[in-house]
Amino acid sequence: MVFVVSYTQLDAVKARWIHDEGQMLVDVMVRNVLPIWLALLGFALVHSLMAGVGLKGYLQKVVGVRVVEGWYRLAYNMVAVVTLLPALALMMLLPDRVIYSFGMPWALAVLGVQFLGTGGLLATLLLTDLPRFIGLSQVVAFLSGQPLPLPEQPLQQRGVYALVRHPLYLFSLLVIWFTPVMTANILAFNIGATLYVLVGSLVEEKRLERVYGETYRLYRQRVPWLFPLPRRHLQIEAEADL
Repeated sequence: MVFVVSYTQLDAVKARWIHDEGQMLVDVMVRNVLPIWLALLGFALVHSLMAGVGLKGYLQKVVGVRVVEGWYRLAYNMVAVVTLLPALALMMLLPDRVIYSFGMPWALAVLGVQFLGTGGLLATLLLTDLPRFIGLSQVVAFLSGQPLPLPEQPLQQRGVYALVRHPLYLFSLLVIWFTPVMTANILAFNIGATLYVLVGSLVEEKRLERVYGETYRLYRQRVPWLFPLPRRHLQIEAEADL
């Protein structure tokens, strides 16, 4: 017996397969986006609460300024890691569907951008006082009886900070978005994380302007926000901390 399948029948099967795959992808997105975004929202709320001056000021009144200045930064970073874990766990453990995947040589190109983002993160961290960024310097100062709070650091404007004002955020976005395989869960996580980064960077701008004043306002005029753009040259005779 010979079976003859027409091109029309093949097209119908292909269309049905595409429809079924698309429907399953939509189902996964609808089912998984909410828990992943709720987990990210929980992280964002806790992170924003601890980043604000209200909670820190309250704790200073309760347990003392020196204790808070010594331990708050380390606790802040540890809580940030712990509260981010549920969103990461949901992204990895919930049922998932592949949206797209790159074959060679495009996979290597995408991995190259991801590698660039990782290198940029390391370069940015090397420009900062990493022990102080983590909170270890404050703990050492507290335990050794050194004065607290530590002196405010000068505004960093060298290296990658001369390209964009928020290089940690920029390179983090490169790492999460340039992946050879994109799934529904990764997409949901990336969208939520990107929204938080965009809003968080604007909040951070206000804090930096409050701390550094005119120095930061001049820096903001000269250096792009999050994405490298042609420099906006200003005729400024003198800028602080350059």
